[in-house]
Amino acid sequence: MSDLKDRLRADLTTAMKARDELRSGTLRMLLSAVTTAEVAGKAARELSDDEVVGVLSTEAKKRREAATAFDEGGRVEMAERERAEAAVIADYLPEQLTEEEVVGIVTAAVDRLGARDEGMRAMGKVMGVVQPQVRGRADGAAVAAEVRRQLGGD
Repeated sequence: MSDLKDRLRADLTTAMKARDELRSGTLRMLLSAVTTAEVAGKAARELSDDEVVGVLSTEAKKRREAATAFDEGGRVEMAERERAEAAVIADYLPEQLTEEEVVGIVTAAVDRLGARDEGMRAMGKVMGVVQPQVRGRADGAAVAAEVRRQLGGD
């Protein structure tokens, strides 16, 4: 059973009672995304907290990308709504890593694997070591860009 999923449900009830439309709408959407992930695949199953964090991270990334797209399209109100939803989602995600922390984690992984001389061929190995450490705490694209930079692939 996922404690995070239970927290989402409890917070949805609180938000509905408080008539907080933004929060309740965002939490409904998150619970729907979690349910969709649970029934995806061959058999329905309960997601672990880590898997729920993965779903929430994906939803947060969608909000950031949509806000950027709305900004570029001149739809300021829509961009603000997407940012507000992303802020609600951020309340349920682990503390985000700073750029310096990501650099440190990637550097440690590259050094531990001795991958600096292998160049881009080591990308998969390094990402395999780094991903479990940063999952839900850093944007995957930013992590991959740092791995590429350190392996000399930029």
